[in-house]
Amino acid sequence: MGNFNFRVVFRIISNNLFILSAALLISGAVAILAGEQVKPFLETAVLAFAVGLMLYYAARSKADHHPLSRKEAYLTVTLTWLIMSLTGSLPYLISGAIPSVTDAIFESVSGFTTTGSSILTDIEVLPKSILFWRSLTHWIGGIGIIVLVIIIMPALKIGGYHLFSMESSLQEKISPRIKTVGIYLLYIYISLTVAEIILLLAGGMNIFESTCHAFGTVATGGFSPRNDSIAGYSPYIQYVITIFMLLAGVNFIIPYYLVKKDFLKIRQNEEFRFYLVVVFIIGIFISLSLMKDMGKSAETAFREGFFQVVSIITCTGFATADYLQWPVYAWLIIFFCMFLGGSTGSTAGGIKMVRHLIVMKNVRIIFRRLSSPHAMIPIRLNKKMLNEEANNSVLTFVTLYLMVFITGSVILVLLGLDGATSASSVATCMAGIGPGIGSVGPVSNFAHLPQAAKIILSVLMITGRLEIYTVLILFSPSYWKK
Repeated sequence: MGNFNFRVVFRIISNNLFILSAALLISGAVAILAGEQVKPFLETAVLAFAVGLMLYYAARSKADHHPLSRKEAYLTVTLTWLIMSLTGSLPYLISGAIPSVTDAIFESVSGFTTTGSSILTDIEVLPKSILFWRSLTHWIGGIGIIVLVIIIMPALKIGGYHLFSMESSLQEKISPRIKTVGIYLLYIYISLTVAEIILLLAGGMNIFESTCHAFGTVATGGFSPRNDSIAGYSPYIQYVITIFMLLAGVNFIIPYYLVKKDFLKIRQNEEFRFYLVVVFIIGIFISLSLMKDMGKSAETAFREGFFQVVSIITCTGFATADYLQWPVYAWLIIFFCMFLGGSTGSTAGGIKMVRHLIVMKNVRIIFRRLSSPHAMIPIRLNKKMLNEEANNSVLTFVTLYLMVFITGSVILVLLGLDGATSASSVATCMAGIGPGIGSVGPVSNFAHLPQAAKIILSVLMITGRLEIYTVLILFSPSYWKK
């Protein structure tokens, strides 16, 4: 099968299984503290560790330091998310919290891909340890995405990421320099999580809920241990979560530059400015519509409007209001926001701001060329010229994303779902958001969907999370040839 070095693939997957077994033991400790059954976590941890050990020994050889090729990277990344999602579903099944295999896998995939779509109809009846595990899958998936899109993808030139997500000095190969960046990013990720937990505790939220919500926010996941998500909490709590969702949607290289005091790089980052401007404009527009058409006070409209807009754009999926009760044009804008996504190199999903920015630059050039047909107008990003390969890579990605969205929506309609539910289910799962419109809105869930639809949406969650190319290339015959 091609010229694969499966030892490298096994080694990376085994390391991930070891991390996963440690996370399961932490959830087991929560079960002991809460006086709940520890068996689901212990059994899964033992299984994950045993499989990890087998793969680790299968990978031992002189090829131990063989670098990861691009071909191996595609397979490793997809297999890792698949194996982690399947393993993560076992505590739900063993505990009986989610008895259906399809539902348990859906919930687990939704966690690790930081989507936050759920099949649970009554969250609060579940054991605390299961709810902790559910939120922890977000947090693990979030740091996994940071490592993937800031370190692995740029180094391997996967999906055009090397073209705009990092400075060229960090793109060469997985070098000590990149490992240093990786450690910094992990510190930033942990620091944001701890800071949010402290601020939520200050607002009167208990330690369990503070931790679960911080995991869901920083990873832009959106799983809440409460049935009403964030709606039942104080305005202070809602503002804290809004701010941290906004921060989680920023490229993690920005806080890295902040730590390094490299303010010029931050100033030059066009995606960062574009992201803040888009959030501000849409947030203000929605807030004004809530004041005008729903008679809400300025503060309530501002808080509700910005919370939902930031939550959807950053693909977090927490909710403080049922936006389907808003004027039609307002929730149509929310649906449009499902295609925006946060910044590259953030935990957010979606198409990503930089790609929208490049598409807009292309449109502007088309209009300029109408008046000056022979003018050579280059596309610039962060004051650097974008070459044709980079530009085409972005345009191809956006086209492919929309093609997968349309195909998925049509399949769901053929399975008997209405148009609004089909389109928004696919949009929200591909972008890793959580709630949609139609019968999967913010006060509903995905429990009522047919089993086939849940399987398709689980596949779309992984495909969208791994930037489409990574998964689709595995279905290309040329990929498996030598």
